[in-house]
Amino acid sequence: MGAEEKNSNETVERLKTEFTETEKIILSRRSVRLFKKEQVPAFMIKRILEAGRFAPSAGNSQPWKFIVVREPEIIAGITKDVVTICKLSTALIDYRRPGYGWLRPLSKLFIRLKHNDLHPVPFEIVPLMAEGKADVWWGAPTVILIFKDVRGVSCPDLDCGIAGQNMVIAAHSMGLGTCWVGFARPAFQYMRKWSKCLGVEYPYKFASTLAIGWPMGSPNGMVPRDTHATEWFENGTKTTIY
Repeated sequence: MGAEEKNSNETVERLKTEFTETEKIILSRRSVRLFKKEQVPAFMIKRILEAGRFAPSAGNSQPWKFIVVREPEIIAGITKDVVTICKLSTALIDYRRPGYGWLRPLSKLFIRLKHNDLHPVPFEIVPLMAEGKADVWWGAPTVILIFKDVRGVSCPDLDCGIAGQNMVIAAHSMGLGTCWVGFARPAFQYMRKWSKCLGVEYPYKFASTLAIGWPMGSPNGMVPRDTHATEWFENGTKTTIY
């Protein structure tokens, strides 16, 4: 047995009982919604951005633009406008309020037309945003805005997601907390001022954001997750694994 084959066998045997350091980082990461006010050192954010830049993308086109916001005034301003839009949305489509059942047909139409944005999860949090019971970035001192290049090869949204996940994993490995936040979308979708303020122009369009900061407490750790069925084809047979 050659040295390379021996090393491979030893690696396989070890992996039968142990997680790699990368797996531990991935499996223990939790979305954080309670941050300390202490700012994250700039060099750490730059390293996180590098992790995003090294993400794979179709044709290596890197169809993204990252904007780091650490100005409390800008974060508060975007938040305020998102809350305003949530209040308007609640007034127009939330038929669950007492006495507003007559809005149900209109609400169902909007949900059908914008089934992703008005999925039950965001539909539930919109009124909470409107009432000030939920924050856009949960008090995070640093926000990374991710914009996609709409001219990108194949699927720019997917590439931006891969880059964002690289950044999330890198941040977690440094002891930071993160949360994917798409709720800033209305500020860029329905208002021009924030794109203008941040210098975002065609061909870039809002994709998502990351809230980053030092987490309060110890929120991370492996937790049970629902397992989706996976169809496995091998040796002429199909097996369903869970």
